[in-house]
Amino acid sequence: MAAEFFRISGLDNIVAERGPTALRIVVGGQLRKLRVAADISPEQAGDRIRGSHAKISRLELGRTSFKERDVRDLLNLYGVRDPAEVESFLRLVRRANEPGWWHRYGDLMPSWFETYLGLEHAALSIRTFEAQLVPGLLQTEAYARAVVALGHENVEATRRVELRKRRQELLDRASGPTLWAILDESVLHRPIGSTKVLRDQLEHLVRMTEDNLRVTIQVLPYSAGGHAALGGSFTMLRFAEDELPDMVYTEQLTSSLYLDRQNDLENYRRVMDRISVQAETPDRSREILRAAAAQL
Repeated sequence: MAAEFFRISGLDNIVAERGPTALRIVVGGQLRKLRVAADISPEQAGDRIRGSHAKISRLELGRTSFKERDVRDLLNLYGVRDPAEVESFLRLVRRANEPGWWHRYGDLMPSWFETYLGLEHAALSIRTFEAQLVPGLLQTEAYARAVVALGHENVEATRRVELRKRRQELLDRASGPTLWAILDESVLHRPIGSTKVLRDQLEHLVRMTEDNLRVTIQVLPYSAGGHAALGGSFTMLRFAEDELPDMVYTEQLTSSLYLDRQNDLENYRRVMDRISVQAETPDRSREILRAAAAQL
């Protein structure tokens, strides 16, 4: 088990670059592997740290921060007692407990969206279908300001736009994700902000597909008629590590859903695959974007 245990040390800088959410889930996954290898039940592990099996589940899924005392006790229970190994693991725990850059904007957003930002920052690939607006990762500052103004008429508008700009930095990161966005054609014509704001936004989408090889945009035209994603917008996140399962994110006005059950994932993959076939090709979509901008 020592070789398997030490595998995580090689993930330190690679995963940590994608933020504490990724590292927390990887550390939790390693704790689960150690528990299973030691033939320890969640109930037994929970008893050792004066908690319940539900607490063990949250720790192993990376859904909560770690207490060093709990981790020490669990490692001891699982047979990891070498001081150097324990300290190496605890260093990762400390990094996993560090707040992400988005924490400073916590007063602007609900906790469920903070969770999404952590997962987005950790993703290897992002596939998204958007039925109403340009995805936040692709919005210009002016377009983002107009979107924010629709629902937030307060002095925090500038910080909300700043938050969106910070999110977009991950597309320029060396280890950043690929982004594959399918936009309903209505997104190209919905008047958000002024005519100039929308025209500049569409031109920005064209540039993104030309300048960033990791960005792909398809337009789902009106001529496609009914399609499998009529239920609304959604995003699929995929991660590099086995400990990080694929996830589907959907958002409502006051809440969100995170789906990671295999049946749900398969259903959404099928929907995404179907609409990617119904949508125009990336090259044709770029021409549609250019034409829509020229008409404004």
